[in-house]
Amino acid sequence: MTKTETLAALRGRIAHAEAVARRERGATTLIAVSKTRDAAAIQPLIDAGQRVFGENRVQEAQAKWPALIDATPGIELHLVGQLQSNKAEDAVRLFDAIHSVDRPSLVAALARAIGKTGRAPACFIQVDIGDEPQKGGCAITDLPALLAEAQAAGLPIAGLMCVPPAGLDAAPYFALTARLARDHGLTGLSMGMSDDFETAVTLGATHVRVGSALFGPRG
Repeated sequence: MTKTETLAALRGRIAHAEAVARRERGATTLIAVSKTRDAAAIQPLIDAGQRVFGENRVQEAQAKWPALIDATPGIELHLVGQLQSNKAEDAVRLFDAIHSVDRPSLVAALARAIGKTGRAPACFIQVDIGDEPQKGGCAITDLPALLAEAQAAGLPIAGLMCVPPAGLDAAPYFALTARLARDHGLTGLSMGMSDDFETAVTLGATHVRVGSALFGPRG
């Protein structure tokens, strides 16, 4: 399949999941996760009409995205990987959304960067929904305090992000994330990847982060 066909098929699957859940068509933003992919691999998706992309690392994104963004108006870049506090200013300058806000020190660093640059990316609070300390994300019990701190610091909070435990049914974790968002008056839900994005859409995802289903397996 061509990249255009692959993209159309994936968008069709998202639309079907939205219909199953009786959600409005187009309610879910597809983030094409282009980490480890070079400009030559990304360009066909841009040519096929994709405009929202995700990266895991600030330095990798800095190396390849400025030229692509300059060449194609309307590109939206999301940071979906962990962010070191010392990279906060670089991230704020380049990205339109940051999905991995998970600790007070990062909140403070982002607030300083926003004040310095005048750019304010949409921020998602990452929740450690499966209680896996090796992963990023704040503990569920810490969410109210971190959210209050982020709001007090002036971060534009878009919603919550989660990565369910590998090898388990993702649905309960997505449902819990959606409930936590509702409890805190948040509408954005960044959840679902190549293996489970349809489940995420049926449970309210507003953003799905899809890499291998678009680009194929990494070499």
